[in-house]
Amino acid sequence: MRDRPLAALLGWVVGCVARVWLSTLRVRVAYDPALEGVRDRPWVLAFWHGTQWPLLAWRGRRRTIVLVSWSWDGALQARALALQGLRVVRGSSSRGGAHGLAALVAAMRRERADSAFAVDGPRGPRGVAKAGAIAAARATGAVVVPMGGAVRSGIVLRRSWDQFAIAWPFTRVEVTLGRPIDPTGDALGELDRAIRELNAALLRPLGPAPSAR
Repeated sequence: MRDRPLAALLGWVVGCVARVWLSTLRVRVAYDPALEGVRDRPWVLAFWHGTQWPLLAWRGRRRTIVLVSWSWDGALQARALALQGLRVVRGSSSRGGAHGLAALVAAMRRERADSAFAVDGPRGPRGVAKAGAIAAARATGAVVVPMGGAVRSGIVLRRSWDQFAIAWPFTRVEVTLGRPIDPTGDALGELDRAIRELNAALLRPLGPAPSAR
């Protein structure tokens, strides 16, 4: 499939603006000490929709692959995400989702790279983990790394289903990488709990919530 030129162009514009915006943010990252012991394995980074802004600002990530759909919105996202240094693989996570996941797994193996999943997608319900990240980790010998993100000052898009949070330029954002999860047993339940706890812990010291729009 080929992208529509207008969507790709808009994605380039959005990506350029986002790159400049994200470069102004002051990012504080916390790592669970257990991650040091799995540095030689691929990581499947797992987070909730709506918390991506701080995660995109994290400049210390390793080579990371993301799966983006073949939709019109996906064409825009693919170009914008590529400009943030992410490696984009195209394929649906809903219709024909197995094919998209297989393409991502093949890219992880070929490039010895990490991957990143908004695990409550693609259409919610918000804050409920699905199994795609676990499946990718099992297929590649990776560990699943739960992530949380929070903004110090910004806006929350309350009318969007994922309540996307955007930090104002030149403000601080917080990113936490939690204890790695082996993708066996009750990994999905463990992942769901871990992401909830990371985000809750991040929000406690940040004071009042960002303003809503």
